[in-house]
Amino acid sequence: MDFDLSADQIALRDAARELLDARASSDRVRKVLDAEEGYDADLWREMAAQGWLAIDVPESDGGLGLGFVEVAVLAEEIGRHVAPAPFVSTILARRALAGNPEWTERLTTAGGIAAVGWGTGVVVDAPIATIYLDVWERGVTAYEDDSLSESALPSMDQTRRVGRIDVAKLTGGVQVGGEDLADDLLDAGATLYAAELLGAAQRMLETSVDYAKVREQFGRPIGSFQAVKHRCADMLVDVEGMRSAVWYAAWAVDTQADDRSLAASTAKAWASDAGMRVMNSALQVHGGIGFTWEHDLHLYLKRAQLDSVTFGDAAYHRERIARLLKQRVESGVGVF
Repeated sequence: MDFDLSADQIALRDAARELLDARASSDRVRKVLDAEEGYDADLWREMAAQGWLAIDVPESDGGLGLGFVEVAVLAEEIGRHVAPAPFVSTILARRALAGNPEWTERLTTAGGIAAVGWGTGVVVDAPIATIYLDVWERGVTAYEDDSLSESALPSMDQTRRVGRIDVAKLTGGVQVGGEDLADDLLDAGATLYAAELLGAAQRMLETSVDYAKVREQFGRPIGSFQAVKHRCADMLVDVEGMRSAVWYAAWAVDTQADDRSLAASTAKAWASDAGMRVMNSALQVHGGIGFTWEHDLHLYLKRAQLDSVTFGDAAYHRERIARLLKQRVESGVGVF
């Protein structure tokens, strides 16, 4: 079994990183923080032009014909750059609305932005969306409503907008799926937000190691001190654990494996906890500079905090894992 990305997937990752290095640099991200749009519209159009929004759509339907692992690769790079673009929510909505050509065409060409609410009234990307998917335990309902922009709430993560959705005030809802679709969206959403956390954590690991090599204390690089070495080693262990869990979950969702829900919840539970540990360790390694507005670390910390609770926090997914394992044992399938 091959536990690494394929050559094509690595090429996709490198191409995505090259684009985001240029279009989602620190300077460009900071310019969006106070912008009225709430996201980088130019970057969003470029993503659509590159086929990102249709990456897992069959070629016969105008997409790139790739899979969910490739979607996760892109989500990881978005997390690595804290890119201000509603990628994950729009991808999830497009998957759910595959049977509606009008909506899916808009969601693959940057003509539409979606928000997906699951488990809470506070929804990522709601203030910039015109299509809203309400995911509940027994099904999924889609709404198209320009009033979503009125839902805006203050957010610690200024690279994205969040809003509170009162479904009772929305009109024209269309149920687009039942319990199976709701479960699919939970698995896909948990996996993609875990992938974002992985990208952010990997970037902060690299940044911390680089800083530890050049920052001197008592005439020596701080990376030579045992305490800092241990911090960086622990960060590496967490990041590699995140990587294994996320890639397996993406493969399981892509292939509709029997254990895909277990894999998705495992990835989200681990990434939510491990991602925050990495951010906290990065703060310790950087010391005072890491707490300043001028340093980018705070952007990653705030993104990680929002990602860690979106589509279920670690506690929820540990409980879900327990329920799923109990069901497997009771049905005679077994834990493994």
